[in-house]
Amino acid sequence: MAGRIRREDVTTVRERARIEEVVGEHVTLKPAGVGSLKGLCPFHDDRSPSFHVRPQVGFWHCFGCGEGGDVISFLQKIDGLGFTEAVEHLAGRVGVQLQYEEGGAVRPGEEPGRRQRLLEAHRHAAAFYAEQLLTPGAAVGRQFLAERGFDRSAAEQFGVGFAPQGWDHLLRHLRSKGFTEAELTVSGLLSQGNRGVYDRFRGRLMWPIRDVTGDVVGFGARRLLEEDQGPKYLNSPDTALYKKAQVLYGIDLAKREIAKRRQVVVVEGYTDVMAAHLSGVPTAVATCGTAFGPDHARIVRRLLGDTSAGGGVQLASGASTGGEVVFTFDGDEAGQKAALRAFGEDQKFYAQTFVAVEPSGMDPCELRQEKGPDAVQALVAGRQPLFEFVIRSTLRRHDLDTVEGRVAALRASAPVVAGIRDAALRPEYGRMLAGWLGMEAETVLREVSAAARRSRDGGERGSEPGRRHPTMPGPGERPGGAGPDGAPARPRLVGPDRTDPVAKLERNALEVLLQHPGAVDAAAVDDLAPDAFTVPAFRAVHEAIRAAGGLTSAAGGSPAAWVDRVREEAALPVQPLVLELAVTPLPEDRPDAVDGYARGVVTALVDLGITRRIADLRGRLQRMDPQREVEAYQAAFADLIALESRRRALRQDA
Repeated sequence: MAGRIRREDVTTVRERARIEEVVGEHVTLKPAGVGSLKGLCPFHDDRSPSFHVRPQVGFWHCFGCGEGGDVISFLQKIDGLGFTEAVEHLAGRVGVQLQYEEGGAVRPGEEPGRRQRLLEAHRHAAAFYAEQLLTPGAAVGRQFLAERGFDRSAAEQFGVGFAPQGWDHLLRHLRSKGFTEAELTVSGLLSQGNRGVYDRFRGRLMWPIRDVTGDVVGFGARRLLEEDQGPKYLNSPDTALYKKAQVLYGIDLAKREIAKRRQVVVVEGYTDVMAAHLSGVPTAVATCGTAFGPDHARIVRRLLGDTSAGGGVQLASGASTGGEVVFTFDGDEAGQKAALRAFGEDQKFYAQTFVAVEPSGMDPCELRQEKGPDAVQALVAGRQPLFEFVIRSTLRRHDLDTVEGRVAALRASAPVVAGIRDAALRPEYGRMLAGWLGMEAETVLREVSAAARRSRDGGERGSEPGRRHPTMPGPGERPGGAGPDGAPARPRLVGPDRTDPVAKLERNALEVLLQHPGAVDAAAVDDLAPDAFTVPAFRAVHEAIRAAGGLTSAAGGSPAAWVDRVREEAALPVQPLVLELAVTPLPEDRPDAVDGYARGVVTALVDLGITRRIADLRGRLQRMDPQREVEAYQAAFADLIALESRRRALRQDA
């Protein structure tokens, strides 16, 4: 059995893996003060940036759901990996050769590196398929691409390949790379039959499907040969790597442009993604054999970033604030149904949602062939709001020339208007609906209000009754007492009143001690009394700092190692608070003033502690009899004089 990864190697991986780069592949991060970044939390339904990353200390924390950790724990949560798998993935990324206890190095194909092994198999398979596209047997595949306007460079850009005919070409190739049949079967690259295993994909054009990090996790295969009796498109089955409801084809190529342009264009097929990118629409992605669903919406929302401000507003210029999601559908009935499903996911966005439909029914690939790249760009630029498209599609199913048809159309479309997320838009669309129906606006708005009430009473979509939005917890708190996945939460300390000036000072001081230990007088901090912090939660953090060797022990080391040491010394309920304090952006956002701010905060804390001790001594002296307790009184009085002198000097220096 494989041993544990050596602790030293885990530390090396954690230090070398840049947390802002790993997190940035999943979340759009923006500056949030000195050395701090923020974005939408990928672990709960975040509407405004509450997810913070502090690269200097190597940790992240969400102030909405209370989750936090280092680069390893982030990868564990975002990809559903075990600790060992996450470390192995990062080690491969940063070039660290791992060593294992109880037996030395472990062959990558053995547990616990299963995920990495499967990714390696997919990487080799993608390279194999790409090479096969150049062989004589793949002429039919090259012809398919050429007929749709894709040359060799386009195929290379998107990694398009060809699965040769025959039962075991890929199997034999991957065997030569050291993979076993059991591994390849689990990966979804092989199928199991009565006579054994064989290549799942044969005689088909192949598109590698990559996750947001760029790793190949599955394949999409297009039927080319008449003798192939399988479906037109065949995708990888759901595996430990590939979940079709959680991947978007092209996301690896589009993610940076999505974040930059605040736009996502959702098309329907692999060739549509290729055509869009080659036509100057680099934000195009596609689902893989399934409808656009909640998991896809979460991926898109994270990449769009914070879209809460002005979301859902289209300007007169045609642009939209808060980002935009553009769905391209065929104009037929199937396309209208797809639009209705997309409308169901609209509530997941604060971005404005649109539909782009080519009047003649051509998809982006056909449009590029027939009219050129400019026509694809024009298709996206000519998008119309999703609400309008859905309402008009609903109206087209009724005969508006008759009274009965208009009434039926009103009853069918009123719930659509009632389901619009932005309350300010509902009456406007209600009035537009009245104009399209040729009915009085009051009648239509009354029916829309009735539909909204029915939706709330029946628990249907619309206003999403009972929906809870995350609130900002106090230090160490966690909303609802459970994790975003519904699992029981760790025990957490209840935080103090944030308006309490003493609690605020103590919190700010701990933020400084964890984030900038070298900026303050370590000896003065280590001289603080055990009860220097009055808030129990903060006192527990201070105890962890003292247990880690005090601030003096942090000198010369990295901030990340210091925070990690404090976290290890902290009691289990205190560990999340340590991370929160280590990641919280400081009030001072000027780089050249951070050290001064840090010294000022710690000086104020030391001053507070001295003042508290002065008050205690004065009270003690008042209770003493100077005639009977001469020596004790004189010693206490001398201590008082020394403390007052120290406080005067401290304030003069400040």
